[in-house]
Amino acid sequence: MNPILSVLSEGAVPGFIIAGLLLAAMPWIDRHSRLRILPIMLVLALTARYLYWRVTITIPSFSDPVDFAFGWLFFLIELGAVSGSVISYITLTRTGERTSEVENNTPWLFSQPQMPLVDVFICTYNEEREILERTIVGATGMTYAHFRVWVLDDGRRPWLAELADELGCNYLTRPDNAHAKAGNINHALRHVSALDEPPDFISVLDADFVPTPMFLSRALTLFREPDVGIVQTPQHFINPDPIQANLQASDAWPDEQRYFFDVLMPAKDAWGTAFCCGTSSVIRMEALQTAGGFPTESVTEDYLLTLRLKRNGFRTVYLNERLSLGLAPEGLQEYITQRSRWCLGFIQIIRGKDGPFNLGNGLQFIDRVSLVESLLYWSMAYLFRVAGVLVPIFYLLLGINAVNVGTADGIANFLPYYLAQIAVMAWLSGQRVLPVMTDISQLLAAREILTAVAIGLFKPKGQKFKVTAKGGDRSKTVIQWRMMSLFSFLLGLTVLGVLLSFGGSGPLQDSSMVALYWSWYNMVILISAIAVCIEKPRLRRHERLQGKETVIVSFDNEHHIFVTADVSVGGMRLLGNVRAPVGTRVSVQLGHAHFEGNIVRRSESDFAVSLDENLVNRTAMMRRVYSGDYKAHIVNVKPGAVARKVIGRLMK
Repeated sequence: MNPILSVLSEGAVPGFIIAGLLLAAMPWIDRHSRLRILPIMLVLALTARYLYWRVTITIPSFSDPVDFAFGWLFFLIELGAVSGSVISYITLTRTGERTSEVENNTPWLFSQPQMPLVDVFICTYNEEREILERTIVGATGMTYAHFRVWVLDDGRRPWLAELADELGCNYLTRPDNAHAKAGNINHALRHVSALDEPPDFISVLDADFVPTPMFLSRALTLFREPDVGIVQTPQHFINPDPIQANLQASDAWPDEQRYFFDVLMPAKDAWGTAFCCGTSSVIRMEALQTAGGFPTESVTEDYLLTLRLKRNGFRTVYLNERLSLGLAPEGLQEYITQRSRWCLGFIQIIRGKDGPFNLGNGLQFIDRVSLVESLLYWSMAYLFRVAGVLVPIFYLLLGINAVNVGTADGIANFLPYYLAQIAVMAWLSGQRVLPVMTDISQLLAAREILTAVAIGLFKPKGQKFKVTAKGGDRSKTVIQWRMMSLFSFLLGLTVLGVLLSFGGSGPLQDSSMVALYWSWYNMVILISAIAVCIEKPRLRRHERLQGKETVIVSFDNEHHIFVTADVSVGGMRLLGNVRAPVGTRVSVQLGHAHFEGNIVRRSESDFAVSLDENLVNRTAMMRRVYSGDYKAHIVNVKPGAVARKVIGRLMK
């Protein structure tokens, strides 16, 4: 038999059969039902088989000490990463939803003789006016009957005090910036607690997160049970993150946080391990007072607050409804700064008295397991991604063999595990997790994340809170030279290794073919990472949200009905052929609001209207755009469309 066919029959066919069975069966299983456990158990069984093969067959012999040492080191890194994935899969065997609970509890909430008072805290440090204006407008426009809005200004800016007064909310500052965001909130807590009417609940909003009108009305229904201390809602974004934008895939690939908020957090909620994520949350004041306010020992004070409240008998629940819209990090450096802060804060928790290895802190076993899962993600998953790039380079250039495997053996044992893992995770996540895209996001932040892990482990105290910058000038191309240089260097080494090993006519070891396939994959990841480092200009001043709503456009004493295609704070695109030239003054009725503006673009199928720039128009449009009726996220992810977008970007 042909050697290639022999390899395929020996190794690849079983893998393809398993993947085919999964692909055939999973569409018939509701991924939100209890039957989701069946594909997960298959993946876990294949994972156990794979790890057994790795430790018994693929680690080099002790007769070569260098290969042996590198082999065990790489296996232990992989074991840590896979162990984190195993915990994630077990977590995903359950999932929950609380919308039905909200509906059942709504009559209870609105039958209260006096509606609970909520103080809404908008935390800000250095955000620009445009960002804060829409957040304040959205917060003051909520439909709940009994709340106050407070702008907590750690930047002490006079213009913001004037804006708060103009938009009808309270303004509060403090003389210093001790303990950053947590200290800012604690200062506000002391202030509102001393008022004649202290709040029953507080709600925390980051400066760029605009609540929908129903935010408080929906979230407060879940406090019917007295042990509910926090209701957390997901973060949704109106703009693409840097990976979406720089790969020009924002209309095909969702933001990186969608898996976490749409898939993982509902699963954690079902296990009782959901946690506070800061913004877009509502917190019971009694629970906060019991815990002594927001903790300040970690730069991720929100997660630590959940643990402190648990120790005092209060739980965190998760309402997976789109009740606020904010800004994803717009630049790659801001994206990495945010992730490294999350990582640092979590490692600070691990090192502190609330960590999973402090057996006397009162945490339940399930909470400890959840913390270990996150620890393995931040440490081992990113370390494994880096090792995955370096191992083929070491083999091809230095002859260090960390994985002793032949092509047929690798296909037979690795391929079933790998294909099943991809298929099941893509199915569970609604295609929100795809292998190449996940590897790109991890590689981009790996250096800073691993640095944060080291700092958190060895010097956890005294680290400053790094604010994620939002807004600013995004009109120019920005190249992240430092990151690009590193990825280009690794790409050059990978290509050099392939050329030196496969450019001659000499015989090749069977394991060299594995290194070749591995190197090809790494080249795709590295080239994609380099492309993300080239940040294209974002020329739109206002992000557009999609949605269909009937509007009436009037000009020349005539009234015409059109449907919106997308809207922004500054204007809208309408479907239909308008019989008026560019520059025509028009009056637009959208719901109960009326606007004046100009036609700025037209075609046979649609046209765009720019609205007059004034506070009345901006306020009305902000409340329409952030009403919850318009969407920016991708509902159905199609891997083929994602691949076409990424390939198209790399070919430019």
